Amino acid sequence: MSLKPLTPVNCASLLQPGCSLLQLDGEALLFGQKGWPKRFCPTGIFGVRLKDGELKLRPISFSNDSCYLPPLRCPAVARLDPYDGFPESYLIHGGRTPNNEISASLYLLTLDSRGCNRKLTLRCQEKELGGELPGARYGHTVSMIQSRGKEACVLFGGRSYMPAGERTTESWNSVVDCPPQVFLIDLEYECCSAHKLPELSDGQSFHVALAREDCVYFLGGHSLSSDSRPPRLFCLHVELLQGSPMLSCESLCIGMSISSAITLRTGPSHKYIILGGYQADSQKRIECSTVVLGDSGIHIESLEPPSWTADITHSRTWFGGSLGEGSALIAIPSERRSAQSEEHYFFQVCFERQGGGEGEEATLGCSQESTDYEDSTPLEDSEELYFGREPHELQDSSGGEEDTYHEEDEEDESQTGYWIKCCLGCQVDPNTWEPYYSTELHRPAMIFCSRGEEGHWVHAQCMELSEILLLRLSEDNSKYFCPDHGGLPHQEMTPPRHALPLKRKPMKMQRKKTPPSMRMNPAKKSVFRRLFR
Repeated sequence: MSLKPLTPVNCASLLQPGCSLLQLDGEALLFGQKGWPKRFCPTGIFGVRLKDGELKLRPISFSNDSCYLPPLRCPAVARLDPYDGFPESYLIHGGRTPNNEISASLYLLTLDSRGCNRKLTLRCQEKELGGELPGARYGHTVSMIQSRGKEACVLFGGRSYMPAGERTTESWNSVVDCPPQVFLIDLEYECCSAHKLPELSDGQSFHVALAREDCVYFLGGHSLSSDSRPPRLFCLHVELLQGSPMLSCESLCIGMSISSAITLRTGPSHKYIILGGYQADSQKRIECSTVVLGDSGIHIESLEPPSWTADITHSRTWFGGSLGEGSALIAIPSERRSAQSEEHYFFQVCFERQGGGEGEEATLGCSQESTDYEDSTPLEDSEELYFGREPHELQDSSGGEEDTYHEEDEEDESQTGYWIKCCLGCQVDPNTWEPYYSTELHRPAMIFCSRGEEGHWVHAQCMELSEILLLRLSEDNSKYFCPDHGGLPHQEMTPPRHALPLKRKPMKMQRKKTPPSMRMNPAKKSVFRRLFR
């Protein structure tokens, strides 16, 4: 295992306590923050990239048929593995917004598509449930169970505001534990049912929930009524019968006093690592534990923690999330270093994985085969080689001077096909390649062929383009086809947008008001003369 410090590249202020880290299509996503200003990212979802000890964020866009997903903190998040042709997805319920509004909505987050430049597009749908619905809450958990060939969601715990009838002016923003009820959500029929169990007598929040088949284990948690973190562990067994489900709960004696912990999945089997969290108020839990869910039950063993630095050991608070199998992101506040501009310091914790050594620092994202040229400096003037893109493919990038995240556009050039055989007659060999154009530095110039659903990249050298023609084409907004799809000179020029002139009606001149005039005969005039004399 290892602990590596990370340097955030102008994005430390976007990571705050209560954020969530998701893993979708092999990429880590940061969720729960406000949108990045001056950038097309109103949802606050970012792609996380770790490379060479740097932490960078890339904004993620949503499809046009997506609903609005507010920036939720401390929501209940559950991952749905792909099954029956359905892709992997995430369920997001509840959460607290930065404006202290608590949500009661249920969202389904899936992958919509990937662009030609490997950029992610997500789809968010709000689920409308019927039946006994859980109220607005945060700090709870949602787990997926399988029983008798069916699937359901188990929602438990959390805290919310006091009921409307009990709230006063002094306690208007006071929160209480939600009633200790277990909610079963059927996603197929979109209905929900509430269940009360005698073993679950006290409410708890910020606990750990681990599921295996038809069992869910609730570990630790914080209770507001007693202001404590009792070392408890419950095993909830659910049978999805044809008529109504049957629930049973058992209290185990191998609990753990912990809250707000980070759970890492270390393989395809049900093996987890629990680190972080708190044992008491402002008292962190420095130890780590391994949890194995087997046929015989749950097994918890202590694990040697990483060599924590002095900053982590002496800090009062910390937060973070899982970056994937065997890797986690931890942040601590820089409250004692007022001279520093960053709000938090970030570290990556890597544990040993099955079938390999220590978790090495890698680029988060979809991995493909690469060559020795993968980590070389990208083409500095590569902007002129990104012609032929559709407008929706360029909406994630911004050319503003203050767009500090534009560096490399947070993409790995090995994903865009610089070292592929672009066409049947491709003569470019990555091992013996030499610059063909003066604008090329480390990679050959590429042209994006617009033919097809997603298109593909073609070497400009294989299209027999002169450098003058290459530069001229890069300034247009035209579409290009490779030799296999027509090639030059067959081009379709995108018609330029002509702004319609605004018809402005001329403003009406305001008439000046003239003083009223009085018409008087000579007799009245003489009377007034004598009066004023």
